[in-house]
Amino acid sequence: MFGAAFLTVPWLALHTALGVDLTTGVTVALSGIAVLGASFLLAWGAETAEADVPRAFALAILAVLAVAPEYAMDALYAWEAGINPGSPESAEAASLAVANMTGANRILIGIGWSAIALFTVYRARDTGDEAVESRPGFLADVVRLDHGIATEILFLFAATVFAFFVPLGAGIGAVDMVVLVGLYVTYIFVAMNSPHEDEEQIGVPAYLQSYRKPKRIATTLALFVFSGIVILVAVEPFAHGLEALGKSVGIPSFLMIQWVAPLASESPELIVVAYLVNKARSTAGFNALISSKLNQWTLLIGTLVLVYSLSVGSYAPLPLDTHQMGELWLTAAQSYFAIAILVTFSISLREAVALLGLFLAQFVYSVTGLALTLPVPGLGAVTFDGPTSLVGFSVVYLVVGTALFVRRRRHLAAVAKLSVRRVRGDYGANETPAAVED
Repeated sequence: MFGAAFLTVPWLALHTALGVDLTTGVTVALSGIAVLGASFLLAWGAETAEADVPRAFALAILAVLAVAPEYAMDALYAWEAGINPGSPESAEAASLAVANMTGANRILIGIGWSAIALFTVYRARDTGDEAVESRPGFLADVVRLDHGIATEILFLFAATVFAFFVPLGAGIGAVDMVVLVGLYVTYIFVAMNSPHEDEEQIGVPAYLQSYRKPKRIATTLALFVFSGIVILVAVEPFAHGLEALGKSVGIPSFLMIQWVAPLASESPELIVVAYLVNKARSTAGFNALISSKLNQWTLLIGTLVLVYSLSVGSYAPLPLDTHQMGELWLTAAQSYFAIAILVTFSISLREAVALLGLFLAQFVYSVTGLALTLPVPGLGAVTFDGPTSLVGFSVVYLVVGTALFVRRRRHLAAVAKLSVRRVRGDYGANETPAAVED
């Protein structure tokens, strides 16, 4: 714990306390190292909290704190967009706010979910993780997920369906905030009332759980608060530092904020999950990933209009241009496809590779600006570039996802039933969706 906390000291001492004028490269490096240390403290705090609150709720809190950099960065650009509404600077800041949010969500699924699934199967050889099921065939091994995530899957599905309608309004407005934030508040309420499931801890969390209850709770809260503060104070210099570094090498700010910044700010979450997988706790790791996706897809979108309106001084929806509408639809379509995979409470290596491959394909298009001309029946030759590539990839995700949902429609219905029964506590811990449906 001392070692992890010490990683935050250079940034807190030089920048926050002493106000030393650091170069851009040093600023980005020290703030990144501080976030690394804070992420370990977050993981230990969340695991320790499982002794006193339902595990689903502890992981939900972990998910919120682990993506604190994302919230702070989005809030920063939403605030800057409201300073002088209608100006080119305001339009650029609003575009960057949406870019950061969509990039973070797509990275979380495209890289996070797929890479952790691959890493789980790889580590299972040494950890003996019982969640990994070996099957004959090419990339046929499967990671089995806890049926307790039925609630997260159901709420994520509802948020994803609603997200398709967000771009159809005048921007991200009050209705979007009420619905999306309301979904997450309801989910937290449900998580707090979930059954309290104990899981034996090892290492630092086991030591902290040996404390008497008052000291244990105080330590857990201290870890959460300290880690959250460290992450929050590093966000603005980190974001603007990345922008400056990108401009110095000729990379547009939009690409830096959509891809590089979210990749860095998602690192605490991925580190936390990799740490859990390394301890043969892949179930808890995936629970944290799915919970993080849920809060990013609800709170992160829903609160943008609140920050923007506070900056403007009166209610105003955060404006969306045509390109950002396409970015939102693509992000929703990717989420739709990912839920179609997880609705069976498993993810195979083939499905993980499909998630990663589709993400990398659309990432290359967005970064390189490559154009692809293909013959389309009835339309002749169609060139996919810019906005059309966003629509094209969205259609691919939707078609494949819908095909999976049609095949797995009974699973989706069972997820809803399982979620309700889980809240009531009237089903067995190892009961399958099929058994619930029967």
